[in-house]
Amino acid sequence: MAHYSGRDYSALAKTGFFLGLALFVVGTGSELIGHAMFGSLPQWENTLFFALTIIGFAIGFASPFVFGIIMPLTE
Repeated sequence: MAHYSGRDYSALAKTGFFLGLALFVVGTGSELIGHAMFGSLPQWENTLFFALTIIGFAIGFASPFVFGIIMPLTE
């Protein structure tokens, strides 16, 4: 396939997936380790870890579809 715009969609899809995976692992791992080591965590930390988990899942799930399928088709 010819690249007209110069964007590397496969690299963007991989980078987005691994960024989402990293956010997901940091969010879930921190919550599990935090509860195991300290028992109860403050509410703002629970909210932060939950938000990292949800945002990481959303980025990791949507990035391959957006940059791997949709964007190359619209070019």
